[in-house]
Amino acid sequence: MKKQVQILLAEDNEINREIALELLDLFGFSADSAANGREAVEAALHKEYDLILMDIQMPEMDGFEATRQIRASGKAGADSIPIIAMTANAMETDKEKSRQAGMNDHVSKPIDPSLLYKTLRRWLNAETADTDKDGG
Repeated sequence: MKKQVQILLAEDNEINREIALELLDLFGFSADSAANGREAVEAALHKEYDLILMDIQMPEMDGFEATRQIRASGKAGADSIPIIAMTANAMETDKEKSRQAGMNDHVSKPIDPSLLYKTLRRWLNAETADTDKDGG
């Protein structure tokens, strides 16, 4: 039996959050959402997630700081959970800043459903991902 993948989506823009949640649902993934970095850290420390999609520019706490806090939390698995940056900033310097904060990959906004799906598949274990979906 396939394990249900649990994803945390950290996105402050309500429309972007709704679109991303719909895409994740279409891909067959279960997702919780956080509207800012503080909520994302709280959620990540209280529930087991297979992957986190992290917006970079959010109020209260940006995605870089939220990622650093999750990584440094000492929670089992916090240092290895895939954290994917989601941002309109696609310059190489932005990608490097994401990596330095502890993020594993980068997805540009606006979100391309096919690229999002491929990125999710790349970071999720084969036994947890649905191989029948094509992401677009």
